Amino acid sequence: MSPSSLLRKTLLLSAFAASAAAQTPSPLAESYRGDADRLIERALQDSAAYARLGLLVDTFGNRLSGSANLEAAIDWILGQMKSDGLENVRGEPVMVPHWVRGAESAELVRPRRAALPVLGLGGSIGTPKKGITAPVLVVSSFDELTQRAGEAKGKIVLFDEPFSARSSWPFENYGETVQYRVFGAVAAAKAGAVACLIRSVTPNSIRSPHTGVMIYDSTVTRIPAAALTVEDAMMLHRMQGRGEPVELTLKMDARTLPDAPSRNVVAEIVGREKPDEVVVLGGHLDSWDVGQGAMDDGGGAVAAWEAVRLMKELGLRPRRSVRVVLWTNEENGGRGSRGYRDAHRGELDRHVLGMESDNGVFTPMGFHLTGSDSAIAIARQVAGLLQSINAS
Repeated sequence: MSPSSLLRKTLLLSAFAASAAAQTPSPLAESYRGDADRLIERALQDSAAYARLGLLVDTFGNRLSGSANLEAAIDWILGQMKSDGLENVRGEPVMVPHWVRGAESAELVRPRRAALPVLGLGGSIGTPKKGITAPVLVVSSFDELTQRAGEAKGKIVLFDEPFSARSSWPFENYGETVQYRVFGAVAAAKAGAVACLIRSVTPNSIRSPHTGVMIYDSTVTRIPAAALTVEDAMMLHRMQGRGEPVELTLKMDARTLPDAPSRNVVAEIVGREKPDEVVVLGGHLDSWDVGQGAMDDGGGAVAAWEAVRLMKELGLRPRRSVRVVLWTNEENGGRGSRGYRDAHRGELDRHVLGMESDNGVFTPMGFHLTGSDSAIAIARQVAGLLQSINAS
């Protein structure tokens, strides 16, 4: 087992222990330390989770919603979960968006000719077949675009907003920068732009663009939206700063097809005392179409699955039912989570805890919890179970 997969299983274990022991007198951690240590010890004995993740991503590749790859991966996982001996294994139907990237390119026309790596943003419309050739207006923020709105009409607006990383955890301030990816096309269209480009939302780059979801506003014209690399966004900004005319040709074949059928993957260990009360452990199976989706979020999905599998293997029957849910369509719609909510609306009040692994499988750090003061107090005690891997 790799340390990263171990992290996720132990974090999920801690969540399970917190919920399953919610009515147990203090000190909580000691009453569950034996089971926690058994799970950690078993997880360290091999690299089964890492191997399973490798098999998933190598066999099925990227798993964008609406794709045959995603549905084939779901079929395989359902079969594997049944072989693991998990209970109530099923795929719960959900209709999901079906966005297709198509061919895409960006070419710098002035002040010199050069091909620029580009990735369309998920949900974007395409350009006309001949593309869009227009001058570029580079801005650093929404406020600057507002100040320079009179210059944007008929141009391609590029948001060169550096990634916000004001803490030791590089993605803690992710939302401050990702807003340009999500809302940039709307802001640019309101200013009269014909297309929107963003600097990739990442703290590091090797001239590699990043994709992600964007949205439109029904009150403004839809314009194509894509991401350039960090390096190229900075280059175009420097060119503009020197007074050089910057012009691009953007071509995108992106399109949205009718919604497609998919499924949330669900499996359980039924609780021994309160089987109708549920603890959910999850990650999402879908991924963007330009990689394998190993970190986002194949690793988190496998970690949640592995946590429950190890409980089953070790004969640990929790007080409440522990349900692993591998969501579909997290990346470009969130239909999986909403579909689960709708399918289980009648039992939502019996869901005691939900925990998702979707921050990447990195070095163990701990877990974040939102809840009542009493729940947080319990979680602090349970966090002591992670001391053996130096996380809390």
